Amino acid sequence: MTMKWKDSFHPYAATTIVFWSLAYVFTRLALRYFSPFSLGFLRYLTASVVLLILAFAWKVKPPEKKDLPWFIVAGASGFFLYMIAFNIGCVTVSSSTSSVIIALTPVITALLARFTIKETLRPLQWAAIGVSFAGVLVLTVLRGGLVVNGGIAWLVAAAALLSVYNLLQRRLTRVYSALQTSMFSIFMGTAMLTLFLPGAISDLKSAPAVSFLYILILGVFSSTVAFIAWSKAFAKAKNTSSVSNYMFVTPFLASLMGLLIAGEPVDAATVIGGAVIIGGLLLFHFGAARSVIPSETAPSKK
Repeated sequence: MTMKWKDSFHPYAATTIVFWSLAYVFTRLALRYFSPFSLGFLRYLTASVVLLILAFAWKVKPPEKKDLPWFIVAGASGFFLYMIAFNIGCVTVSSSTSSVIIALTPVITALLARFTIKETLRPLQWAAIGVSFAGVLVLTVLRGGLVVNGGIAWLVAAAALLSVYNLLQRRLTRVYSALQTSMFSIFMGTAMLTLFLPGAISDLKSAPAVSFLYILILGVFSSTVAFIAWSKAFAKAKNTSSVSNYMFVTPFLASLMGLLIAGEPVDAATVIGGAVIIGGLLLFHFGAARSVIPSETAPSKK
């Protein structure tokens, strides 16, 4: 059965990946003026302000008390702890290598989904994950390989935390709308990130005007719009891995964004590795189309 475009998760997942890829470029630009932790706080503070305005304008209902622990865990895993692990890793690992390591998220998400919520994948889909992951390795090796250090471990931890967040989104969007799910997860994460408020104030005193544009783009598009679209994708998809598998495209797309925005050259590694990654993504969805999955009961939205 052909899925109607309006009911498809693909445009939402693709929107998120575009803005997340864009974030690598603008994060590099913003880090000229802010520490990694200050930038993380300012980025999500901006996102929280935008979401708070939307909450009042659209009269968004708060979550029920019984679900608050889930939102706290989502905020901690997807924003607070993830941001700490990611930024510590980026101290010793380049941004291009960081995007490659974070691309491990679909693999970790699929494994967690398999053992926690018993999601199943057909052999062809497992093979597709292997192909996409091989593309990530090709992209890395052709660029000179990975330098093994503590930063790599922190980034793997960040990918694992993002995988936990993905599964929590899957659970929460069965009850709450994508906007509610993203909104309250970001609120919780931002509240935890206030730990870095003093450093952010110090950095703001010496930051030029252009740096505020970088924060605005990161906060509005790479955070607010991206995470709402991500939650919407999970709400529409029948399989968690179908959505998270889009993250394999991030290293390739981030390189293209670097070329268009920052003038960074696209090398042979990007072309070859990116082709393998996209091939794996297409193979995964071909395997999903061949699966016979019973229709799920439509989730209730508050």
